Amino acid sequence: MIRIWAMIERDLRRFRRSPALMVMSMVMPLIQLVVLGYAFGGKIKNIEIGVVDHDHGVPALRLKEMFQAIAANARTFVTVPYDDEATALRDLREGRINGLVTIPPEFSRKVLAGAAPRLGLIEDNTDQFASSALEGAFQPLLAAYGQEPSGVRLTANVSLAVVEVYPYVPYIQYLLPGTIVLAVFVSAMIGGGIIFIDDKARGLHEGYLVTPITKFELILGFNLAGVAKAVLSGFILVTIGSVIAGIPDPLNVFRLARMLVLVVCTALALISMMFLLVVRVSDPLLPRALFGVLNTLLFFPSGAVYPIKAFPSWMRVITAVDPFTYAVAGFKSLVLKNTGLWAIAPDLAFLLGFTVIAMGAATAMFKRTL
Repeated sequence: MIRIWAMIERDLRRFRRSPALMVMSMVMPLIQLVVLGYAFGGKIKNIEIGVVDHDHGVPALRLKEMFQAIAANARTFVTVPYDDEATALRDLREGRINGLVTIPPEFSRKVLAGAAPRLGLIEDNTDQFASSALEGAFQPLLAAYGQEPSGVRLTANVSLAVVEVYPYVPYIQYLLPGTIVLAVFVSAMIGGGIIFIDDKARGLHEGYLVTPITKFELILGFNLAGVAKAVLSGFILVTIGSVIAGIPDPLNVFRLARMLVLVVCTALALISMMFLLVVRVSDPLLPRALFGVLNTLLFFPSGAVYPIKAFPSWMRVITAVDPFTYAVAGFKSLVLKNTGLWAIAPDLAFLLGFTVIAMGAATAMFKRTL
């Protein structure tokens, strides 16, 4: 352990002398959290909808008043009145409005006759998010419009009462677990990949191996030094990210302690993975080129950005063996649900098992170059 600690101390001293490297490994994930969290997480509002009324009857007026109620409260869309449908269609095609509602000439007569009239909704479907939000707003609105007061007290209609177990989770909070894992990964990429290759290019590994240090101690020393740096980055993201994302009681000591355990296990798994990938690599440019590929291949299939249930079957194969998946799932339980360690025991077990396998394989593959 004295020999291993000497290697760790040397690596940490080197890391401390590069403050810009330390800052970037922590700041980049924070920037991604803020930008992506607010860019993709908000509810779509103030979609501009053109309204052409060919009827001008009382039922049509009541419908337009309901449109105004949506614009004043939920603000999913705002209405723009048009007298000419051709003008409205031209504005729709040119992007001045996002949709067009046409009230047909016989609308009021069919409403009073109970003949189930239909409205026309023309959407700009090049923006699927906006069109889905429009449809989601219009369906309940028209359902409420069709309900007439009745003196009958008993009804056979079945209604649904929705009970949410947890408070509303903004997307920035949903993204926070993946951002924490990304911060650990950036440090793993630097400490377990780039620095390892640079030291190998300088012949430092051969210098270690002429001492009583064994291959396993060499790999373990570099691994633990990388873990120390990754834990530092990850825990800073845990605290600062929780405050930025608005997590309730973000500085709770017991929650932070549980998250620290998961940060350590995540760092062990990702650092071990990086050593396994670069243990036979000698080109210092390869880890830098590998970073973008690994970021895409590991981060996005992990469920950090979008639910795994929506993935095709071939991507779920990557998800099943991706250490990011289990780290993100564990942080979601701790951050969003405030569970205990027992709830994430399978995730911890996978990360530790992955560490043992990767460390053993990296030690077996390591060889001297001189």
